Amino acid sequence: MNTSDKVRPGQPAYSGQFRLIETLLNRPAMLTLGIIAAAFLAGTLFLAVSGYNPRHMYTSIIRSILGVDPDRIGNASGNAFNARYIGEWLTVSIPLILTGLSMAFALKTGLWNIGAEGQYTVGVLTATLTAFFFPPVPVLHSFACVLFAVLAGGIWGGLIGWFKARFQISEVVGTIMMNYIALFLLRIFVRLIPGTNTYRTPDFPATALLQAPWLKALTNRSELSYGLFWAILAVLFYFIIQEKTGFGLSLRITGHNQDGARYAGLPVRRHITMSMFIAGTFAGLAGAVVALGSFRYGRLLGAMDNYGFTGITVALVGQGATMATVWAGLLFGALQSAQGSMQQKGIPAEIVQIMIGLVVIFIAFQSGMRLLLEKRKQTLKQRQHSGLEVSDPKSG
Repeated sequence: MNTSDKVRPGQPAYSGQFRLIETLLNRPAMLTLGIIAAAFLAGTLFLAVSGYNPRHMYTSIIRSILGVDPDRIGNASGNAFNARYIGEWLTVSIPLILTGLSMAFALKTGLWNIGAEGQYTVGVLTATLTAFFFPPVPVLHSFACVLFAVLAGGIWGGLIGWFKARFQISEVVGTIMMNYIALFLLRIFVRLIPGTNTYRTPDFPATALLQAPWLKALTNRSELSYGLFWAILAVLFYFIIQEKTGFGLSLRITGHNQDGARYAGLPVRRHITMSMFIAGTFAGLAGAVVALGSFRYGRLLGAMDNYGFTGITVALVGQGATMATVWAGLLFGALQSAQGSMQQKGIPAEIVQIMIGLVVIFIAFQSGMRLLLEKRKQTLKQRQHSGLEVSDPKSG
């Protein structure tokens, strides 16, 4: 047996594959990039096997992000650059970033906020009602719409947090149920707005809208709105709370070990409730941004918009880090905004959902690797305590 493979006190021995797993898990940025690259590679192979040209997928994504259509470069028939593509990419990405931050904030406290979709829907409903029934005072009107939507999303999430803290009701089950309650409440209350038909309300008062004419002009008539600046404020708020305050530290301690947090005197129940409340505010803001920034009328939703569900994947890819979550939201926003171009080039729009599903699968592999490594560590400790030597299986 190779003496270099013996277990030393405090230094568990690993075989080569386990050393590689530990190295990857200790480099989350590299692992995340690997997951995204693997998803794109699998998507490329899927398209090629299905008879589609993968190049069209990549040119569509490039067009969304850079505003440049590679197929038109050097083509005298038209300008290759169009700022509208960039504006639409940012417009789609903003609610994904916000719902991603919603999920990520709850994860920091050890909670799974599967209800960002419901909190987003409550934000849409509240912004719509405020737009019609709040006094149409310029600036104040749109601010009130956003503020009430944020509070409504927070209350919707905080209610689940309170159930979890007070009665130990699973936040996963609770948030999934609340998603559907939010959807049907929206359908009930929006119908009460005078002039509403089977799918939309009358136009919003101009004072309620978040639409910005100068951003529209800058991006060649895209739907980019003042929601961009609300999203920037939300990102800064997330970063400051989580990384620069004692409250954020106490939330992370609670998420890591609730029993230890109680022993340290931290108010665990309050932290669970507040974590879900703050998580809900991000999703509620996303609802207001979409309702008043991308539309001029209220919608009678027939189904969920799915921003909240995609935000779950955004948060998992970002692993709770502020900028990583932002970049993940921009990535998935690029995929979704490129759907139209893909369809024009013959690629089914469903490929975007396939790509998102592949990312989720590879993230699940990451969790499996963590469990495998933890089990290996426990096995090595047991052998070490029993006085046995552990060698690399390859060494014989």
